[in-house]
Amino acid sequence: MSDSNTEQLQEFEYKAEMKQLLHLIAHSLYTHPEVALRELVSNASDALNKVRFMQLTDSNLLNPDAPLRINIILDSNAQTFSIEDTGIGMTKADLTDRIGTFASSGTLEFLAQMKEDNKPFDGNLIGQFGIGFYSVFMIADEVVIETRHADADSKGYRWKSIGEGKFSIEEIERPQRGTKIFFKLKDDAKQFSEEFEVKQVIKKYSNFVDFPIFVGGEQVNTVGALWHKNRNDVTEEERNEFYKFVSNDFNAPLGHLHLSLEGVVNFKALIFIPEAPLFGFLREQDLKSVHLYSNRIFIQDDCKDLLPEYLHFMSGVVDTEDLPLNVSREVTQSSPVMMKIKDILTGRTLSLLEGWRKDEPDKYDKFFKNFGLLFKTGIGSDHSNKDRLIELLRFESTKTEKGKFTSLKEYVEGMPEDQREIYYLAGDNRDAVELDPKLEYFKKNGIEVLFFLDPADLFNAPFLNEYDEKPLKSIEKADIDLKSDEDSQSDALTEDESKSVISAFKKTLGDKVEDVVASKRLVDSAATLVVGAGGMDSHMERMMKMMNQKQSGPTWKKILEINVSHPLVKNLAQLHRNDGDETLLEKCILQIYEGALLIDENLDSTTEFVARMTDIMEKATK
Repeated sequence: MSDSNTEQLQEFEYKAEMKQLLHLIAHSLYTHPEVALRELVSNASDALNKVRFMQLTDSNLLNPDAPLRINIILDSNAQTFSIEDTGIGMTKADLTDRIGTFASSGTLEFLAQMKEDNKPFDGNLIGQFGIGFYSVFMIADEVVIETRHADADSKGYRWKSIGEGKFSIEEIERPQRGTKIFFKLKDDAKQFSEEFEVKQVIKKYSNFVDFPIFVGGEQVNTVGALWHKNRNDVTEEERNEFYKFVSNDFNAPLGHLHLSLEGVVNFKALIFIPEAPLFGFLREQDLKSVHLYSNRIFIQDDCKDLLPEYLHFMSGVVDTEDLPLNVSREVTQSSPVMMKIKDILTGRTLSLLEGWRKDEPDKYDKFFKNFGLLFKTGIGSDHSNKDRLIELLRFESTKTEKGKFTSLKEYVEGMPEDQREIYYLAGDNRDAVELDPKLEYFKKNGIEVLFFLDPADLFNAPFLNEYDEKPLKSIEKADIDLKSDEDSQSDALTEDESKSVISAFKKTLGDKVEDVVASKRLVDSAATLVVGAGGMDSHMERMMKMMNQKQSGPTWKKILEINVSHPLVKNLAQLHRNDGDETLLEKCILQIYEGALLIDENLDSTTEFVARMTDIMEKATK
């Protein structure tokens, strides 16, 4: 180099895991090499967005009048590809820390597992993992980056790698800001040196990039910002393609809102509800929500303040002229304009969902099945919309098919006139709760019970409290309003016999339980554990244990309800009355109690339970 003060070329070693990742990318995973072009364009667009924001806040900017654009130059004879932007550029630290490493936790393990399972790797995942740049090694053996950061006092650098063990960085003379990436294409990717092929890829993946993309001097992306168009002038195909671009989803959305509002606050928006969650294993903070623009000027690419957390599955664009042009990301968080937009977007989204619930119930059920887990959290956080959210809740129940839903309104409309409470039972899944003995009375009497199958349901219970002046009550509670069953009473122990056997249970169990009582809710089972007035549902108790692993055993003592019509309980009553084998009586009582704990998934040790069961069966089979 001519300048003796410039840094000499330095070589850096990739970490071992990075070498493995690059090898997987280049040789094993991707079946759609065209996504490499999409990622290069996407990275260039991001760089231009950042420098556009920097123009508003930093007067010490290199090449302040340089047009914001992406330029692609191809040479089909030499089989080369070059893409250059006038964006924010990179520093030496960026080249070592961002290009020289990858940040997504668990990425390598996931990709290796997909290879081992011989599964195709969806190109849509590349950018979401933060490894989009490296997809270029699918189509090139050696890649060169020349870049200079937009700070006026920055330096230019050249980064070079063949995508294996090492990469090098050297200081270069580069007068202009931005980044240029160039390489020779592999023989099996030489089609990407043809203008027609590259233009088709750009139109497929990057047609809505907010900066002009030139290929061979011709601008390829000619579609403007859809959110500035009249909704009636936008075709469904255009809208769907725009959604795929902003969300990185390959599927069409389930629904959308296209808004153009003037009044207390002025803004335009085009936001979407996905058909299904975008790759569920990604952390919530890695997902992109809504892009914020001010007068078509990019402000933020993931503005979570525009929607409440329970709507963060939505994606799209919001553009407002009411934000000052010197707005910063910090200012937006407390801006009254932002708060007003958030209120309007939330209200319009809930109106859209209410319309589906009324006119397209199957569509609404699909939405709720996919996003209900997050959506339900709004009950406890969005007090101003609490009543609307409650009406949008859905639950499985004893009267719905598996996977089908009912609402609180439908539940109340189907209640018998003499029913005063709304009943629910919490559990991990439908199959488990349907086998719970506590349901026996309700099934026999045709009383509907809602199933709380998500953790959010239980956490929402205190906020729901009641609906239509009818309290929500867990059927695990001891004080629910149950009527005696005359059929079962006719076959039950007498009052004195019941008191006698109950006293035997109390003596054996001691302080393991709060109380032992005759049950009204059991039909086929011998016993079940229920909760006193101040106690906690067993499902909630299990969740609390998971959050505190040191805690073991039931936190609250339960009430043991026994079925005084059950043959086993009647046999034990007779054994007790006849002063029979006291040891056998105690073992059977303990077994009944621990069996109830086992059903509630609160039995800490099964060793004694199995040993006792074996002993009882041995005596029974003599």
